[in-house]
Parts: sequence; C-alpha cells; structure tokens
Amino acid sequence: MKKWHMGLIFVFTLWTWCNALAAEGPIILKFSHVVAKETPKGKAAEKFRELAEKYTQNKVKVEVYPNSQLFKDKEELEALQMGTVQMLAPSLAKFGPLGVKEFEVFDLPYLFDDYQQLHKITQGPVGQLMLSKLSDKGILGLAYWDNGFKQMSANKPLKEPNDLMGLKMRIQSSKVLDAEMRALGANPQVMAFSEVYQALQTGVVDGTENPMSNFYTQKMHEVQKYVTLSNHGYLGYAVVVNKAFWEGLPGEIRGQLAQAMTEATDYANQIAKQENDQALEAVQKTGKTEIISLTPEQRRAWKQALVKVHQEMASRIGGGLIQSIYIAAEFDPGKL
Repeated sequence: MKKWHMGLIFVFTLWTWCNALAAEGPIILKFSHVVAKETPKGKAAEKFRELAEKYTQNKVKVEVYPNSQLFKDKEELEALQMGTVQMLAPSLAKFGPLGVKEFEVFDLPYLFDDYQQLHKITQGPVGQLMLSKLSDKGILGLAYWDNGFKQMSANKPLKEPNDLMGLKMRIQSSKVLDAEMRALGANPQVMAFSEVYQALQTGVVDGTENPMSNFYTQKMHEVQKYVTLSNHGYLGYAVVVNKAFWEGLPGEIRGQLAQAMTEATDYANQIAKQENDQALEAVQKTGKTEIISLTPEQRRAWKQALVKVHQEMASRIGGGLIQSIYIAAEFDPGKL
C-alpha cells in the first residue's frame, strides 16, 4: 500500500474516531481473532476486555470476535488498517506478507529452546524495535502474547525428518515456514486457519504444525492419527491496534487501556504453557491420536535438518537481526 494512500486512510480514520469520541456513549473497540475462545489467545483477549472496561469505568466497550467470526487470516490486517476493527492479535508470521519481513525471524525452526530464551527477545529491546516497524503501516504494536511451541501432526508417525517426505503440510503464509517444510521434503500448503480441520478431514492436506492448545480446541485430534512432540518452532502473537484510533483516544483512556494490556499480557504468557500441557493431556485421553516423544538422538536429527533454514532466510529477514537474536538468546547453531 502506497504511503500517500496510507496517509489518507490515517487522516480519515482519525477524523472518524475523533467524531466518535465527541458523541455520547462508550467508545467501541472491536477485537478480532481467528482462534477459539478457549485458547490462550482467546482467554487473554477476554481478560483484556474485562480489564479495559474496568479501568476505563466502561467508557470503552471491548467487543471480542473469536474464531474468524469477522475476518479470516488474510483479511484481518487490511481490516485493521482500514479501521473496520481496532485491535487484532495476529500470529507473527502474518507481518511478513504485510512487508515487515523481520517478524518472520520468529518462524525460524529451533531458534528457541524454551520460554526463557524467547522472552529475552519478546520482552527486550530487539522485540520492541520490531514492533516499532509497524508504525509505517498504520499499525501500532502493543505487546507480544505467547501461544507456545509447535508440534507436527499427520496420519503417519513422524519420528525422523525424512518421514515428512512428500506430505502436504498446511502452513501459514510465511517464506520461512515454506522453507522449513521443503527442508524436510514436505509440500507446504498455505491455508487459512479456519479451513484446516476440513482440509485435514478430506485429505486436501496430510498434516500441519500447531501448539497443542490450537490442535485440541480445533478438534484436529479427530482427523490426525499422530502428533510428534517436536517443539520445532514458536507460535506467538503481536497485539496490534489501529494507529489512528489509538492516537485519537484521550490520553487518560489510552493510559488505562495500556495498563489493561500490560496485565492481560502477563496473564497470557502465564497461561500459555499451562494451556498447552492441559491440551496435550486432553488429546491423550481421547485415544484418537498417538503422541510420539522424540529421543535425544531423534531431536538432534530434526535440529540438524532444519537449522540450515536460518542461513537460507538470512537475506530475507536480515542476517544482523538473526545474529542479534542468537546473542540475546544465547543460541549457538554450531553446537547442534
């Protein structure tokens, strides 16, 4: 989207919201997302709604729309830029197609071993610098929310990297995830999240990658025979807001919403691992999906097969950014 066009949208949206603020009644903040209400993101969105209305004394009414009720993956960011919705929490991969390719660094396989390493980035200066790059798109980044580490699923056991050879694997729109699947010999298929269950059910795709909370709440265990606890990648979200809307708010209300977001973020990140652990247990209890745990040797083979994606994507994401994350997260690819 050209900068002059973006500027017109910003001015028009700001004018719209300033007029709305002058009218009687609460300020309406529409918060749209694509996952179930019971997921970590879904629960965090509800927590933000509760806190925002509490701190603003109901001067702001937050309307949360889960499960792609308003927009699918490819539609929601444009809707945010146009002011049709005011807040989203897209997965980090979605900012690459928007033109902010740096966010695809979070898609690199086996970049983080645990939440401690991850939070050195998302809660540190590197993460804040990345959020600031969204401003030119008419978007302000407010926070990072964890979902969790991803697991591979399919209708055949996935124990070795070459077990994915020839499989059609659903991914989000991300050049990094595309390269990841190709490194494993799989055929990546970009698809909206809301369409994945049916695609798995009908064989349009053979498998996918998800944190367990998404896998369980979308009932993928009904149509996938195996889940491998690969922990090969991270799925997180950036909570973003329409820039004109946010800057058009009275300072006091903006501060109250920022406090609500800070507390909702703490809540989101506290429950993420817990929710995924509970979802794993729930999937096991159904007896419909076999859970595969990798041996240390198998995990090392997966890492060695996938770490080359880091170098392949350096020219797209930025080699300097990748190196800064290596240093901050204390990651050494040479030791894999």
